[in-house]
Amino acid sequence: MALLVTTALVGGVAGPAAGAQPTTTASPTIDHSTDGPGAQQTDAACEFPLEITDATGTTITLDERPERITTTNPSAAQTLWEIGARDRVVGVTQYAAYLDGASERENVSAEGFGVSVERVVDTEPDLVLVPNASSASTAETLRAQNLTVYHYAEATSIEAIAEKTETTGRLVGNCEAAAETNAEMNEAVAAAENRTAGLDRPNALYPLGDGYVAAGNTFINSIMEAGGVTNVAAAEGDGYPQLSNEVILQTDPELILVTTPDAVILEEEPYASTTAGTEGNYVVMNVNYLNQPAPRSVIESTTTLSTAVEELQTESDGATDGEDESADGDDGGDGDTTSDGDDGSTEDGSDGSTGEGSTGDSAPGFGVVAALIAAIATALIARRR
Repeated sequence: MALLVTTALVGGVAGPAAGAQPTTTASPTIDHSTDGPGAQQTDAACEFPLEITDATGTTITLDERPERITTTNPSAAQTLWEIGARDRVVGVTQYAAYLDGASERENVSAEGFGVSVERVVDTEPDLVLVPNASSASTAETLRAQNLTVYHYAEATSIEAIAEKTETTGRLVGNCEAAAETNAEMNEAVAAAENRTAGLDRPNALYPLGDGYVAAGNTFINSIMEAGGVTNVAAAEGDGYPQLSNEVILQTDPELILVTTPDAVILEEEPYASTTAGTEGNYVVMNVNYLNQPAPRSVIESTTTLSTAVEELQTESDGATDGEDESADGDDGGDGDTTSDGDDGSTEDGSDGSTGEGSTGDSAPGFGVVAALIAAIATALIARRR
């Protein structure tokens, strides 16, 4: 379990150049001063031939715009969909199936875990995009098949996702569309931050199953911060550590992020004994969007979470007002006139695994939940990046 979480969630890149940032011989023109990171660049920067160095320190050359693109992780596929390059995508993994039209592309996933090199080769790609969740050895194996492969650095923040989107636009010749996508993402982040600016920030936790959590220095932590919550796991370390029950109880989250509306996690210890568990406070997030470092993921996740925080505080304030009125005797009742939020009401809370239309933009659910933590962990690990 620890190995799977480390490999699939952290997605570390092996080799001395693991932390290298991509460089190009002709960098796009970017203005960070107005619309946020990676918001503006021009298609003049998308000229070919292109030489660009990836996270493994390997410099690749693209003589012309790639017309056949294969991706080995859904985050890259999602980004290509967003920047208008989907028609040139010929291969995707099974976990990109939620994207509209992805089923019409070749499935390059292996029968078990990972990517089938043979299937990737069969797509006859001009360019293979390998995000950080795939190891550097995967990139090298594909390069040994005379394929042109670009391996991304790990995206640990919203800013890094913007840079990744910008780089993708540069690689496929869609710089302007990438800039527009980043501008939309930055606008959504600003709206989420403004939505919760005057509110208390609830302490929150995103459990991955078996004690593993999304902690500091992760894009999920960045999304949580922009969404108006304080990630209590960030104080316990970086990446995706496994916390003991005692530590989870000490962090005492007020809000739990889940990816299915019937998750049993709030009924299981140690979560049942936290404030979130005793009060039944959780928010249903889209499993694909929350777990893939790509622009639509940021847009949807920050919007969903900030809306949930706003509604949670509104309900909390309403309950307080009701208690005050009851104490004054003004309503002539017994004071039990406001909802404690434990009505179990949520929207459909789709996990986003079966179609692009399933956005998971549901309001927070407050009540009894019913899925297995192990199932959540498996789905999360499978759908990472």
